[in-house]
Amino acid sequence: MSELNLIQHHPAEGPGAIADWAASREVKLNVFRADLGQLPPVSAAPAILLGGPYESNAGPAWLEAERQWLAGSLGQGAPVFAICLGAQLLALSLGGNVRRMAQSETGWTTVNFIDGQRLKVLEWHEDAIDLPPQAQLLASTEQCEQQMYCVGPTRVGLQFHPEWNAESVAVLNQHFADESPLPRDPQDSVAHAAVFEWLQATLDEWWAASAVR
Repeated sequence: MSELNLIQHHPAEGPGAIADWAASREVKLNVFRADLGQLPPVSAAPAILLGGPYESNAGPAWLEAERQWLAGSLGQGAPVFAICLGAQLLALSLGGNVRRMAQSETGWTTVNFIDGQRLKVLEWHEDAIDLPPQAQLLASTEQCEQQMYCVGPTRVGLQFHPEWNAESVAVLNQHFADESPLPRDPQDSVAHAAVFEWLQATLDEWWAASAVR
C-alpha cells in the first residue's frame, strides 16, 4: 500500500473527504498534528497540508517549525497538495506573499477555473495569496482571484476547502459554534457530491504526477 503524509493544524479540521479518496485508492494516510508538535522527517515524500485558523506568516511557535520543515522538504523535491492555510504556507515557501483581505470570504462560493469549469465550494478565509514566481493561476472567485494555483504538476495550492464534506462541516459548526459562518443546511448533499467528484479527479492527477517526478 502506498503512503501519504497529511499535516493537520487544528483538532476540528481533519482530512474529511481526503480520507475517503485515500481509502478508495488504497493509500495509507499518515496524519501528523503540527499543532501538537508532530511533523514527519524532512524528505521528498509527498504531503498534503490542511487549513487552520492561524496566520501563515506569523502564528504560534509550532507553525514556525512547520515552515522550516516545509522549506526543507520542498528543497528535496517533495510534492505538496496544500489547502487554505497550507496553500498560504506553500506560497510563502516558494517566494509568494500572503495579505489580509478587505472582507473575509465564507460559505458556499462559485469558483471559476481557467478551463471554463465552475464549481460551488466551501470557503472560510480572511487572507489572500500573491502568487510566487513561476506559479500558474488555475481558478478564481469574484472576491478572491487566487483560489487555486500550481508550480509545476506536483505543487498545488487551493484557497477553498474541497475536503470539507457534510461531516466536516458539522464538526466545525459544533466546535466554533456562533463563530462559524458555515451553512447548517443538511440539504447540501448534491453540492458536496460534486465537490468530492472534483477532489478525486484532482488528487488522482496530483498523485500520479508525484509518482513519476
